[in-house]
Amino acid sequence: MSVRVDVRAFTVVVLLLVAALAASVVLIGTGDFPIPAGDVLKTLFGTGNASQEFIVEQLRLPRVLVGLLVGAALGVGGALFQTISRNPLGSPDVLGLGQGSTAGALVMIVLFSGSPEQVTVGALVGGLVTGLAIYLLAWKRGVQGYRLVLVGIGVSAIVTAVNGYLITKADLVDATRAIVWMTGSLNGRDWEQVWPLLWLCAVLVPLVLGNARALRMLEMGDDVAYALGVRVERTRLLLMVAAVLLTASATAAAGPVGFVALTAPQLARRLTRSPGPNLVPSMCMGATLLVVADWASQKVFGADQVPVGVVTGVLGGVYLLWLLVTERKAGRI
Repeated sequence: MSVRVDVRAFTVVVLLLVAALAASVVLIGTGDFPIPAGDVLKTLFGTGNASQEFIVEQLRLPRVLVGLLVGAALGVGGALFQTISRNPLGSPDVLGLGQGSTAGALVMIVLFSGSPEQVTVGALVGGLVTGLAIYLLAWKRGVQGYRLVLVGIGVSAIVTAVNGYLITKADLVDATRAIVWMTGSLNGRDWEQVWPLLWLCAVLVPLVLGNARALRMLEMGDDVAYALGVRVERTRLLLMVAAVLLTASATAAAGPVGFVALTAPQLARRLTRSPGPNLVPSMCMGATLLVVADWASQKVFGADQVPVGVVTGVLGGVYLLWLLVTERKAGRI
């Protein structure tokens, strides 16, 4: 058994993991009751005092873990969709999967005044239904990249309009609750959000990595992939389902955190300078981006903390404009 390792990509992954872990330790120590990084590490290894153990293990650690898992899930989901569509704009943000999950959550909040668990289930169902609709509408003797993106943009516009309608029909309490959820935030996240997301990632990420070779073949076109023995539509459908589940579960856990799925794969590719989907670097980049963005929102705004979805939305919007200009100059759009 032999394994080929890209030294630059491996180095980038290691550095991103170190950055994510370092940012996580700093983030755990940030708050109204600051804890030095050394004490955070002592507490994580079981040698902290009682007050530090409560703050770290019950209040802050679950929030950081949710941030890492959400960022990783969005990074992998974005890499999958961009590779399948062969388009850097083919991310869940552009295709409308986040809006679909939001619609499912809003239905539970506005129409049924659902509990947090019911809102989570609604977000998952909404993301899956939206993903299925996009796939069926984009199907025409297979799924072609630009058709997938265009259909996704159209579905996103429709679902966004539905979300606006649901907000206008909600009473004040439900509307306020819905707006807070739609912002995308890690505030108040606890172990109830950690475990389902962790188990889902533990199942789906190895499944995706096991199909990495076939995914790399799909980048070269369906005809080449067929010639190399890849079951194109079966593989594409399997990976799209995995990407939709990862994106929907991340949205269900933290709300629609914008642009991480768009920027993480592209930044990872630029750092590794490696062809292919760059699944592991994208996963590490997504986790690092989200944790750093959450730390920045707390550090810069303090008590008037801005939800992490606002920070990623601003940064991602700037990146999207730059990407559009770059693609236009290259003659691809």
